[in-house]
Amino acid sequence: MNWKKRSGLEWERLPFRLLFLALFFLGGIFLGQVSAGQVPAAAGEELDRYLSDYLQIGGETTPQVALTAAVLYFRYPLAAFLLGFASIGVVLLPMLTGAFGFFLSFSVCCFTAAFGSDGVLLALAVFGLRCAVTLPCYFLLAVPSWEASATLAALSFGRGKRSAPVVYGRDWWARLGMVSAALLAGMCAELMLSPEFLQILLERLMP
Repeated sequence: MNWKKRSGLEWERLPFRLLFLALFFLGGIFLGQVSAGQVPAAAGEELDRYLSDYLQIGGETTPQVALTAAVLYFRYPLAAFLLGFASIGVVLLPMLTGAFGFFLSFSVCCFTAAFGSDGVLLALAVFGLRCAVTLPCYFLLAVPSWEASATLAALSFGRGKRSAPVVYGRDWWARLGMVSAALLAGMCAELMLSPEFLQILLERLMP
């Protein structure tokens, strides 16, 4: 969709779309925190195993490891992009945004519950780089996708007679290319740096 051809009114509504999706993300974070409080103490042993497995990928960029990292980085942004082609995206995109916030918050809170204050640093080592890359990339794709799906929904129900047709122009695909490059760079950086950083952190926190 070519944003340069949108009207001034729609440019003014851009912060509203971002705020709307951000509220669902924050709602997901809150639900994740509440749900993490119900996790049994035995979850600490599972997190120990998770950290051990995570450290094993350091220096071992096998196809399986690379595929797992690609899924972790691309799943939410790519899903948001694809929902821009369907009218149901007007409902599913807010739900997807809430799920993103929920699982992120739940994971971080589980680390905190299992390892105390040290869990915050461990969660930062595991999720910090990924979140710094995937969050802006997600919203960069989700906001225009939600606009596109809302227009498609209006046209489908006969309420979009005055709406301009949805055009997936050069800006639409250029944005996907830019986001994909950023996600790929972040994925490669995590594969190379995060296990080593976590290993150093564990040695200092748990000598």
